[in-house]
Amino acid sequence: MAFATAMLLMLGAAALFVYVRLADDLNDRIDATLRARAEVSIASQARGAEVSGSPLEDPEEAFVQTIDPSGRVLATAGDLRAAALSPVEVGRAAITDIIVERRLPGVDGRARILGRPIGVHGAGVVVAVGQSLNDRNDALSNVVHSFVLGGAVAVAVASAIGYALARAGLAPVDAMRRRACEVSLRPGEAGLPLPRAHDEVRRLGETLNEMLERLRGSFERERRFVADASHELRTPVAVIRTELEGALLTGHYGDDVRESLVGAIDECDHLARLAEDLLVLARAADGQFPLQPETIPLDEFLDTIRAEFVDRAASEGRFIGIEVQRGLSVVADPRRLRQVVANLVDNSLRHGAGDLEMRARRHQDGVEFEVADDGPGFSLSFADHAFERFARDDPARRGEGVGLGLAIVHAIVTAHGGTATVTAGRPCRVRLWVPHQTGG
Repeated sequence: MAFATAMLLMLGAAALFVYVRLADDLNDRIDATLRARAEVSIASQARGAEVSGSPLEDPEEAFVQTIDPSGRVLATAGDLRAAALSPVEVGRAAITDIIVERRLPGVDGRARILGRPIGVHGAGVVVAVGQSLNDRNDALSNVVHSFVLGGAVAVAVASAIGYALARAGLAPVDAMRRRACEVSLRPGEAGLPLPRAHDEVRRLGETLNEMLERLRGSFERERRFVADASHELRTPVAVIRTELEGALLTGHYGDDVRESLVGAIDECDHLARLAEDLLVLARAADGQFPLQPETIPLDEFLDTIRAEFVDRAASEGRFIGIEVQRGLSVVADPRRLRQVVANLVDNSLRHGAGDLEMRARRHQDGVEFEVADDGPGFSLSFADHAFERFARDDPARRGEGVGLGLAIVHAIVTAHGGTATVTAGRPCRVRLWVPHQTGG
C-alpha cells in the first residue's frame, strides 16, 4: 500500500507537470495563430479589403472583428454575433496587445481572443481575432483520461511487480521464520536456512544460527548438570535414609530425637523424589525417555492407585471415586503411567478440596484420563503455562512443592505421544490423552 501510494503520488505529479506544460504549449500555438491572423487582417484592411472576407478554417470556431473605442462592432468575419471585447478591453487593446478568454454567442465553446490596435479607421480601433478552445480542451482532456486510466493500470501493475519482488526479497526471511517456529535446542538440529546471496539477510541468519549454537551449548550443559546431579544424588540420599532408619530402629533416643529422625527420613524421601523428577525431566528434554509399553487394564490400574491413596484421603474426610469403561485398556509404560496419575492424585490431595474423581474413557483412538476435585482450580493466567518446570499458581497452589509435578506429567505423556491439558476455574480438572499404541 505504501508503494502504491508513492507510485500514485509520483504519477499524479507527472500528470500535473505534463498537463501544465501541454496547456502552455497549446496556448502558445493558439496565440501564434491569432497573431498571424491579426497581422493578415490588419494588412488586408490596410489594402482596403473587407474584414468579412478574411479566410477562416471554421466560422463556428474562429472569427475576426474590428471594434471602435466605444465597443461598437465595425465588421465581423465568422459566426460571432456580439462584440468580442468590452469597451474597457478595447481601450486596453488600443494601447497594447491583450489576450482574454470567454464564451461568445455564435462561437463553439470557450474562445481565446487577441486584441490588437490598428490605424485604418482612426485611433482607438482594434482588431479582435479569436479561436475556439475546444481542440485544446479535448487534447487536455485526453491527456487527463490517459493518465487516469493508464496511471491506474500502471499503479496496479507496478504494485503487483513490487509485491512480487518484495515477496521474493523477503522469502529467505519467511523461510527463516518458519524454521524458527520448529527449531529446538537439541544438539545436531539444523539451524535457520540461509539465502544464497551474501547480503544483510544472510548475515542476520548467520548471527542467529551462532546464537542458537550458544543457546544449545548452554542448554546441553544445564541438562547434563541436572541429569548428573540427579543421578549422583540418589546414592547418598539412599545411604542417608538407610542410616537414619537404622538409627530409628535402635530405640536409644528420646521422643525429640525420634521426631527428628522421622522428619529427616521424610526429607530424604522428598529429596529422592526431587532427584528422580529432575532426572526424568532431563531425559525427556534429551529425547531419550525410556519406555517399556505393555497392555494395561485400566480398571485394575486405577483401583491400585486408589488403594495407595485411600487412607490418606479418608484421614482428610475425602473420597476417591473411579469411573472407567468396562474392559478398557491402553498400551503404555505401566510404571510411568502410574507415576503420572499418582502425581495428579497427590496434587489433588495436597492442594484440592472435596471428593476426588479418577475417570478413563475411550477418546479419538486413545484413552482420556481425567482427575478432578472440587478445589479452587487453576487461575486463567496460570493455565497457559501450568506444565512448565517450577511453575506454581500461588492463589490456588498453597503448600509444599517446587512446581515439578505437572512438568513431570507433561513430559511422560508427551513421551507416550499424548497430550495434557488443564481447565481453569472450579472444579479443578486435569485431562490426559494417551494413544492406544505407544512407541517405546
